[in-house]
Amino acid sequence: MSTQILAAGLGMTAFAGGVAAETKPAKELFGAAKRPSQSAAAPIGSYAKGCMAGAVALATDGVTWQAMRLSRNRRWGHPELIALLERFSVDAAALGWGSGILVGDISQPRGGPMLFGHASHQIGLDADVWFTPKPATPLSPQQREDMPFTSMLDKSKFLTVDSRRWSDTHARVVMQAASYPQVERVFVNPAIKKKLCDTWRGDRSNLGKVRPIYGHDEHFHIRLGCPAGASNCKPQARVGEGDGCDKSLAWWFTDEPWAKPKKDPNAKPVKPRQVMLSDLPKACAAVLAAPAAASTEATMAAYSSPAATAPPVQNIETIIQEASQPLPEQGPMPLQRPFD
Repeated sequence: MSTQILAAGLGMTAFAGGVAAETKPAKELFGAAKRPSQSAAAPIGSYAKGCMAGAVALATDGVTWQAMRLSRNRRWGHPELIALLERFSVDAAALGWGSGILVGDISQPRGGPMLFGHASHQIGLDADVWFTPKPATPLSPQQREDMPFTSMLDKSKFLTVDSRRWSDTHARVVMQAASYPQVERVFVNPAIKKKLCDTWRGDRSNLGKVRPIYGHDEHFHIRLGCPAGASNCKPQARVGEGDGCDKSLAWWFTDEPWAKPKKDPNAKPVKPRQVMLSDLPKACAAVLAAPAAASTEATMAAYSSPAATAPPVQNIETIIQEASQPLPEQGPMPLQRPFD
C-alpha cells in the first residue's frame, strides 16, 4: 500500500469522525464504503479478519458470466480473482455449463466485515458461484434480485445429493474450479464432497482442494491463496495431502458436527461482541480513509479469450437506471459504470 494511503489512515477523523470509528461496528464502516480505495491492490489480514485495498469490480455482464444480487454491491475483489472468474466462466461454458456462470458475492468495495451473510469474503480473494448455469437469455436486474437458489440436496434425506438435479456437468465444473494453481480451496456441502469422492473418475489430484463445509449446497465458494508479494495477506494452512475422501469427510456424517451446543442453565446471557475497526489489522483504518478510486477505472477489463469477442449484452448499468421498479433495498447500489 502506498505511503500516501498510510498517511491518510493517520487522519481517520476525516473519514468517520474518529469517535464513530471507535463506536460503530466495523461492518457498518465497511458496509458504508461505496467505492474502493485508490491504491495498488492489496489483501490485508486473513479471509475472515481483514480488508482490501485497491479492489476492482467484476463487470456486471460478460459473454460468459452475469453478476447476481447487484444491490448488495459485493462484486469487488483482487484483480487476480476477478481475472480468474472471467477465465473460469469461459471454461465452464465450454464444459456445457449453460452459457457461463452466475457469480454471487465476492467482497465489498474495501472488503472488511459485512452487514449480513458472510464471515469470510473480507480480503477480496473469495467468490461464490451459483449451482445454476447462466441462461442463454440475460437475466434482468429484478430477476437477479428475485431468482431463488437451487439446492443440490435431497432435503428428505440426511446429507444426500439430489440425483434429479446433480449431473456429471456439475462435477466437472467444480473440479475445473479446483484445477487452477491460484485456487487454494473450493468449499462445497459435505454431501457434494462425498458425491465427488464416490463418482469422480477423472484426475483426482485436485480433489483434495474441494473442502466440505456447512451450507454450500446452493453455490460453491472459490478461494484464492495469498497472491505473490502480498506481504500483508495472512495465508491459511496448506490443504493436506490426498483427495480428502477420508476420516475428515466421514466426520461430517456423524452427529458431532450437527449437535447443538450444550447450554449452562445457570449461565447469564452474553451479548455477542461486535467486531470493531480496532480488531482488524491497523492498515484497514488507512484503507477506509483512503481516497476513492475513479468510477471509470474500478471495473476489471474482460478476460482476453476468443469467447470475449462475441457481441456484448446490453449495458446492465443503464438498465438498472431506467428500470421502472426500484431494486430491493438489500444493500448499497453499485455506481453507474461503462460496460467493459
